[in-house]
Amino acid sequence: MGTVAGLLLGAGLLCIWFSFFDRPVPRARTRPTWAERTQDLLVQAGAPSVSPFSLAATSMMLGAITLVVAVAVTASPPIALCFAIMVGLTPPLLVRARARHRRTQLRAVWPEVIDNLVSAIRAGLSLPEALAALAERGPEEVRAEFRLFAEDYRATGRFDDALGTLKARLADPVADRIVEALRLTREVGGTDLGRLLRTLAQMLREDLRTRGELEARQSWTVNGARMAVAAPWVVLLLLASRAETAAAYNSAAGVAVLVTGAACSALAYWLMVRLGRLPEEERVLR
Repeated sequence: MGTVAGLLLGAGLLCIWFSFFDRPVPRARTRPTWAERTQDLLVQAGAPSVSPFSLAATSMMLGAITLVVAVAVTASPPIALCFAIMVGLTPPLLVRARARHRRTQLRAVWPEVIDNLVSAIRAGLSLPEALAALAERGPEEVRAEFRLFAEDYRATGRFDDALGTLKARLADPVADRIVEALRLTREVGGTDLGRLLRTLAQMLREDLRTRGELEARQSWTVNGARMAVAAPWVVLLLLASRAETAAAYNSAAGVAVLVTGAACSALAYWLMVRLGRLPEEERVLR
């Protein structure tokens, strides 16, 4: 009996001791991980079946193949390594460019999508019917996604799950806002959905007009900066097959020149992209 009482007393004192210390509360993750950001880019680029790790593996494989071929052609490992890194970075850059191009296309059609939704809701269609109608009457760029939504809804009858799948297929911040507005209206009801969608369409049209003017003014500057960054490496590629060039860059001084040039090119390209980038809306309603 005394042993049990002693154990209970010790456990109680231990609990009192621990109560004086704050327990660490796990922080909610607010920023998406690399895999989530890359998967969004792949979806926006039109390649949802490709995983981020497959993209990374492809980049490394292309870099390795380029390294082997370049060493055999130029007989200069430093030059070969530079071009292997460039080729290895090409797939992610292409995915980003494709995703940016498709986001631009979608940015131009979202106001029309919203107008069609408002018209369908005014005509008395239910929310699932209004969304399914976009597979036939919506813009061509998003018909496939809404056609899949209609198939999902007909197969399961679960509007909430079909909306979540549609949002994942589009991977677009504007689509997230539309989907969440429809989900909230479906759950709690309300008569302000049409007004909300019309306000959103007006904001999108104003943003599209402003962004178009800025992109038209800066396009020639950005293209000129890209050509300035690529020009030295094109010259190096043309000279890489000469034995004198390989011997020069195989030395310590040649390696230092390559490292310095690569660092300057990377810094210049990063500054060009950073300074010339227009603000992009992030996905916060995943």
